[in-house]
Amino acid sequence: MRILAIETSCDDTCISILKAKNSKVEIESNIVSSQVKTHQKWGGVYPSLAKREHQKNLVPVLSRAFKKAGLLKNQNPKKNSLLNFKASKNLAERESLLLKKLSSFLKRYKKPKIDLIAVTAGPGLEPCLWVGINFAKILGDVWQIPVMPVNHIEAHIFANLLPQINSKLPYQNLFPALSLIVSGGHTQLILIKEFGKYRILGETRDDAAGECLDKIARIMGLGYPGGPKIAKESEKYKGESKYKIELPRPMIRQKNYDFSFSGLKTAVLYDFKKRPLKERRSKEYIQEMSYNTQQAIIDVLILKTLK
Repeated sequence: MRILAIETSCDDTCISILKAKNSKVEIESNIVSSQVKTHQKWGGVYPSLAKREHQKNLVPVLSRAFKKAGLLKNQNPKKNSLLNFKASKNLAERESLLLKKLSSFLKRYKKPKIDLIAVTAGPGLEPCLWVGINFAKILGDVWQIPVMPVNHIEAHIFANLLPQINSKLPYQNLFPALSLIVSGGHTQLILIKEFGKYRILGETRDDAAGECLDKIARIMGLGYPGGPKIAKESEKYKGESKYKIELPRPMIRQKNYDFSFSGLKTAVLYDFKKRPLKERRSKEYIQEMSYNTQQAIIDVLILKTLK
């Protein structure tokens, strides 16, 4: 079985081609078009802007993914009537920037050897999700290939099993298992009873860890995305507590498995504002604050997971 996978839940346009045979999974191509530079000047992701970027990027990314997998085959446009395209045209019209490129692509290239189309259906930014969903529906309609919705968080969980699938380990016997999800907009502890059966044990009550890092990076003037910037500065910290920074570990002692990171963000803001301008702009302060921020989040994640 060969699967075309489409992901547009936030600010990256991603398409992969996967081939599954005899319990082995091969990633034939994996193309990502990042929007980081587009959103950097705004300090975060703007959903409407991200949606337009997906509309621009999906067809070029699809072409690159098929080409890398050896599935991009030209055809005679005159012999391709695209009978099914009329039925799905109402979907394409919702994505005006997408329609022209997609129509041209479908006329130029043959139907690829794909058995299934998988597309992220949520959670995520709704305008972005709908671009990917409509794109997948049109391709499925034209090529007469089934489309399967995929849960974004479930995909995070099971991506970890790919190494086991391609080995002789009995991955079916891993459950029940505990999964710690720390993606951009989610921080959750999920009990996996078995495939398709989950129980959320704890989740963030406000900012996710990734959102907290983005906001703290913005406070310190590091830019977007915050996680990699703070990690880079943290690595430079030499362990000398010159500025005596003390940050809270929110909810770490509470008798539950929930998280909260908005208080950590506020603590960083108050510490930053009380410093003289020269001090808060110094490399040493940025490095020490980055280290302490990262460590505070890690401490909470580890202790809650162990608990």
